[in-house]
Amino acid sequence: MPSKFSNSLRDFNQSFSWFRLIASLLGGVLLLFIISPILGMVFATPLESLIKTAGEDEVQQSIWLTIWVAMAATLIFAILSIPLSYLLARFEFPLKRLVLGIIDLPVVIPHSAAGIALLGFMARDSFLGKASSTFGLSLVGTSGGIALAMAFVSVPFLINYAREGFAAVPERLEKAALNLGASPTRVFFTISLPLAWKSIVSGLIMMFARGMSEFGAVIVVAYHPMITPVLIFERFGSFGLKYARPVAVLFIGVCLLVFILVRLIARKEPRDA
Repeated sequence: MPSKFSNSLRDFNQSFSWFRLIASLLGGVLLLFIISPILGMVFATPLESLIKTAGEDEVQQSIWLTIWVAMAATLIFAILSIPLSYLLARFEFPLKRLVLGIIDLPVVIPHSAAGIALLGFMARDSFLGKASSTFGLSLVGTSGGIALAMAFVSVPFLINYAREGFAAVPERLEKAALNLGASPTRVFFTISLPLAWKSIVSGLIMMFARGMSEFGAVIVVAYHPMITPVLIFERFGSFGLKYARPVAVLFIGVCLLVFILVRLIARKEPRDA
């Protein structure tokens, strides 16, 4: 009878693969490339400077501004994006491929160019600028302008994730509900939306994270009030790497904490749905 050792050796020989070994080595190199610059920056930043930077009002205000504006932009544009994602997943219509291309356009164009386009779109002499000025509002150089810039570059992530989630929902369930007399609205909110919720939440998280990290479009639209990516750039340009690095490390830590927190919440919500 074969021994346990021979069985283990046979299982190892069956599971061993040169392809798996090479793929693991290549993946390890890639992971090292991603994590090494971040770890190098963290280890090069003294704890004393981190504590001092964390106590600065300018840094605290910029971090808070970045988080709440990115969150607000995500929630507001989710109202527009989720129904559109459902239409793209379920229906065929003329120029659908053009619509899909337009949605991915902000990912392709340089973000500085996106900022210039947005600046012209929300300037005081534009239609949006005139409309907002009638209510005593201004978009350029305000948190509203920052939210629009963040949403412009990040909303494709939400739309694409939500569209894939709706496409994965079996159409037979929706058709069965319609045949039983349910309205399309009820089918959407009771069947399609709950079943696609996991993908939608992933899209919301990606849009929120991408909005927090945006720099190129925001700096054109609103240098002030200063979000943290702009603050890091401003300190690096004015005082150099040593002065900018503590803010960067602190912001990365805050982003990781927020991202983990949102992920934990997202893991519970799909189950409830």
